[in-house]
Amino acid sequence: MKKVKNFIKANYWPMLCAFFIPVFIMVALYLSLGIYPGSQRTVLASDAFSQFSNFHASFHNMLHGQGNLFYSWSAGVGLNYYALISYYLGGLFTPLVFFFNNAAMPTVLYFLTLLKIGAAGLAFWFYAHHTFKIDRWLQVGLSIAYSLMAFTLAQSELIMWLDTFVYLPLVIWGINRLLDQKRPALLFVSYALLFLTNYYFGFMVGIFSVLYFLARYFAAFKTYKARFVPYLTTSLLAGATSMSMILPMYLDLKNNGETLTQITQLKTEATSFLDLLMKNMIGAYDTTQYGSIPFIYIGLLPLLFAIFYFFCRQINWKQKVGFGLIGIFIIASFYIEPLNLAWHGFHSPNMFLFRYSFVFSFLIVMLAGYGLEKIDRKNMTTFVSVGVVLLICFTVAMYAHKKGTYTYIKPANFYLTAAFLAAYILLFIYYQFSHVSMKKLSVLLLLLMGIEAGTNGYYMLNGILNDWNYPSRDLYTKPQPAIEILVAKSRSLTDGSFYRMENLDPISTNDSLNFNYNGISFFSSTRNRNASQVLDQLGFRARGTALNARYANNTLLMDSLFGIRFNLTKPAIDKNGFKEVATSGDYRLYENQYALGLGVKTTHKFNRVNWIRTDNLACQRNLISTLAGTDYDFFTFTQPKVINTNNTEAVTSGDTTTFKTLVPNSSRVISYEVTIPKGKQAYLSLFPADFNKIGSDNAQVSAKGLAGHSTQIGISGQYYNLGQYDKNTKLRFTLTITGDNEASFITPPVILLDLDAYHKAMNQLQKNNVNFKTKGRKATATVNMTGNQTTVFTTIPFDKGWQLKIDGKKAKIQSFRDGFITFDVPKGKHQIELSFLPQGLIAGYIISAAGIIAFIGFNRFYTRKPRKKSKHER
Repeated sequence: MKKVKNFIKANYWPMLCAFFIPVFIMVALYLSLGIYPGSQRTVLASDAFSQFSNFHASFHNMLHGQGNLFYSWSAGVGLNYYALISYYLGGLFTPLVFFFNNAAMPTVLYFLTLLKIGAAGLAFWFYAHHTFKIDRWLQVGLSIAYSLMAFTLAQSELIMWLDTFVYLPLVIWGINRLLDQKRPALLFVSYALLFLTNYYFGFMVGIFSVLYFLARYFAAFKTYKARFVPYLTTSLLAGATSMSMILPMYLDLKNNGETLTQITQLKTEATSFLDLLMKNMIGAYDTTQYGSIPFIYIGLLPLLFAIFYFFCRQINWKQKVGFGLIGIFIIASFYIEPLNLAWHGFHSPNMFLFRYSFVFSFLIVMLAGYGLEKIDRKNMTTFVSVGVVLLICFTVAMYAHKKGTYTYIKPANFYLTAAFLAAYILLFIYYQFSHVSMKKLSVLLLLLMGIEAGTNGYYMLNGILNDWNYPSRDLYTKPQPAIEILVAKSRSLTDGSFYRMENLDPISTNDSLNFNYNGISFFSSTRNRNASQVLDQLGFRARGTALNARYANNTLLMDSLFGIRFNLTKPAIDKNGFKEVATSGDYRLYENQYALGLGVKTTHKFNRVNWIRTDNLACQRNLISTLAGTDYDFFTFTQPKVINTNNTEAVTSGDTTTFKTLVPNSSRVISYEVTIPKGKQAYLSLFPADFNKIGSDNAQVSAKGLAGHSTQIGISGQYYNLGQYDKNTKLRFTLTITGDNEASFITPPVILLDLDAYHKAMNQLQKNNVNFKTKGRKATATVNMTGNQTTVFTTIPFDKGWQLKIDGKKAKIQSFRDGFITFDVPKGKHQIELSFLPQGLIAGYIISAAGIIAFIGFNRFYTRKPRKKSKHER
């Protein structure tokens, strides 16, 4: 303890600076954008608005007893919450959300971002202090460069990735301690926490750290040859310790995750020859959407000394070769698609490309530390030569690149880069020809590095602002009071049985996690793809990899089957069976009298449902008819007539109709007329002829004087509600399309749902309804099987973590198309209990405990001091 106190006392100011200087720079940068605690503009750019704010809010709910660690009923139709935590919420800082309410999440994420960036700077300082024999203020300067590297700032809205940058320097420091001091504890703890925090980035750091170990190991093989087994042992035991999170996550990905990406090209898209130079200029922000190239900037001084490292004669050539090969491998990965995919676990990222490029930045700043150790007045000519050549390279790249490429590099980026580069060179020339001490030079360099980091950060954050926008706090917080009141009202109208609700005017896709209600819409990289695919085939849009699953624009049949008992909406809606029961602020609450619970008693026949993947109305009809034991067609079709257009023309070719924009940045409005028979719920079907050409276009259908809800065509359902009709009606309605993309659809028909058939089918299903009650990770019900009823069909997503008990005895779970749980029940009255525990969780905890115990034993054995021989033994 005394040793620790002395260390802190001796390094008090550098430690504070390593943490707080990056934080203060970030505070200033955010302030320049009008972002500060309580400000109107928030840090919730990109996925932070729809995903991370809501996921952290759900974690807050869970910590306050309004959820469960292992299962969430509010994440889509239901989800393995432990798997969600493993990717999005595994950081050590996440539990701090306990102390704030959900309305404060924009501010919470602001502070968490600052905290993680500051912690990354401090972690790197510890690594630098124990690794590089350089002035302590240069150690701080390298810490600032690391914590504010371009990758961190350009992706700063992706808050779950920031924890990785705290552990990376500790892992490398841990390898150094194992190699040089035979002390594996730091490496074990850092590895274990890294993998527990975020397995995805942990995988990338794992690759880099193995390469780093091998480079050092073979550079001094005779010295380190006995360290290979201890490194392997420590790594494997750290991996075993993380199995409490990794094993359940792996099994969830295996059962429900995405397939591997097929390699279809050798070279990565959008990359070119001059990328490394262009992306090392100050403020080089292209995009974090599609078509980007790696973010590798970490500062000009680190870049100078990283290059100098390879020309410095005092540095061992074997070490240069090892680290050089690592750099070549990473650079090759930027250009060679199979290597690029390998870093991503052979799964192509959805935007935010080259997610491993931060390891290249770390390599640069690490080599800079070793280069700074060797700089003196004797090799100053070499250093200055490197600087001049680098300046020439930047100049050539700026003025010789092909016109139309690198459009994000402006003259200001080059001038700033040249100015700072020249300043660093001149400072060292001044050092060469003066008697100024390295300590004073280090303070000047620290000041200049801080200004450079802040300048680059300004461009990075403004790049995010232009690319994604930092949204207003009102968008997040203003609707919350009204929604909270109506969610509470919905609970008071139920008897405690499970129900779902959906917001037709949501704040974001994941509102259900924030407000702790059960819905369908869900946007997450962690999801049950099997269930989502069935949802997609039933009309809830969840295309492709089901990254997005949307409730909007489906039929009453699916509302009732999936237990949508309530709708939240701003404008009035006209849906059969939905009655307005409450209002609050701008919102109304509607209750669906035909909503079912989580389960329905039925026969085995539903497993033979005629399933037509490309016809969701047929899937709806066949499933409902089989479950209800009826035989209704439900749907008929009629073709509306275009009677007027504004800012577009309807061009029909074959079965496709295209609406082109005549005047850019203006809505296209198409007016239709159609005759609707009595007793029908009507929908306009909008199915894109080519989803790739729809882009972000929105559509809104207005009928009967009611303004419909505007939804994004490419990711929402296709059935836009036209209202219910109790008599024959000649209806005029309008379709409004916003966005400048060419919108082509299968010529839009009007779908008519027969309400008499719908009522009869729902009445029959309600007689066979199974009202589950849910608490935590369990769902319970009492069921009485009569007649030919043999099976309970549920809308609980099928997952291998579920266990079924009937009257306290284990029973077999089956699935409907691998998407939803079904199970057989004997005749008579029975108690049903479904309980969820992530598959592999218990085994994972056992392995973790064994890993910790084994490492304690290994560490004691490996680090024990040799016993001194007695005089007699000598």
